[in-house]
Amino acid sequence: MVADGTTPGPPGESVAAGRPPRGLASAVTTMMGRGGVPGLSLAVTDRGGVLLAAGYGCADLAAYTTATASTSYLWFSMSKIVTATAALRLVDEGRLDLDAPAGNYVDYLRAPGTTTPSVGQLLNHTAGFGNPLPIRWVHPADADPPDPGALLRRLVGGRRAYRYPAGQEARYSNVGYLAAGQVIAAASGMPFEDYVRTSVLRAAGMEHTGFRYQAGAAKATGYVKAPRIADPLLRGLLPRGIAGERRGPYLSLNPFYVDGPAYGGLVGDVLDSARFLRMHLRDGEIDGVRVLSPESARRMRIIDQAGKPFDHGTGWFRQPTQPSGQWVEHFGAGAGFWNVMRLYPERGLGVVVMSNSTRMLDFEPLFALLAAASWP
Repeated sequence: MVADGTTPGPPGESVAAGRPPRGLASAVTTMMGRGGVPGLSLAVTDRGGVLLAAGYGCADLAAYTTATASTSYLWFSMSKIVTATAALRLVDEGRLDLDAPAGNYVDYLRAPGTTTPSVGQLLNHTAGFGNPLPIRWVHPADADPPDPGALLRRLVGGRRAYRYPAGQEARYSNVGYLAAGQVIAAASGMPFEDYVRTSVLRAAGMEHTGFRYQAGAAKATGYVKAPRIADPLLRGLLPRGIAGERRGPYLSLNPFYVDGPAYGGLVGDVLDSARFLRMHLRDGEIDGVRVLSPESARRMRIIDQAGKPFDHGTGWFRQPTQPSGQWVEHFGAGAGFWNVMRLYPERGLGVVVMSNSTRMLDFEPLFALLAAASWP
């Protein structure tokens, strides 16, 4: 198998960097077949740099374009790790206190009674918020984005916004990270997207990731695998302009963005995701630039909040069935895309997979192969 990116590999495989370990193409093909995945991209990194970057299948079925390591996908909730990193950077700068009530920074986050969550509780999912289904929290890429502050005001103004007492069991909530985005904006004195762009993305050298597709970017089209009879239902569930044409067993989705940048708004490729993982493997530093203090990077990896379906730290989570210390991770799932990034701190390894399929990937066999491989 040739892995220099100049000679074609197995059908459907495009290798940009590294040499795939034995059995990788078969493992990817099996995973894609089981999940009905049109295309995906993956990258593996250690503390020194990218070990492997490749794409498989189709980024776009209509144009029959190949998925590559440079294909851009919606990150969805993998964005939360970047949001948490931005918050910890503000802590390092002395401009944010994780123990302070969130209402100290954003007045309408003062909860009724004595249960106002702290900033840290927003980040570890113990703030007590519910988690409304966000299927309509998206807008066409050519439409003006809604104000995330207005969305948050509406959500926290509801009768059951604070469904649980703050500080108890961790319960995953997109609302908490919408709130964290507004807190970051207030503490930094600039729009959330601007602070993340300058203090995390640019600092980490993530040149192809942001809150919009870059000009000329190779985009992955999102797909929902469902029978044709389900098309009217899907078109009714999604906001106008999102559902596209049918491509065989898939309903395609037109380019769109997530309404809440802090909880799921990033767009980018696996090469940038690998840089982000490498920065965390190096305890907050990459290519001589310090994004986080070592203490803050390590703090994020401490999974100390028990919950369902995940145990949480500050951004990272881990399923309760997994032994502690082996890895921390985060998924990114929504209409048309399903992604996962995982950090193996003790092995000094990071893995990211991004796909244009709505279904959850059966990724554990693939990750076990990649984690056990002998990398040069």
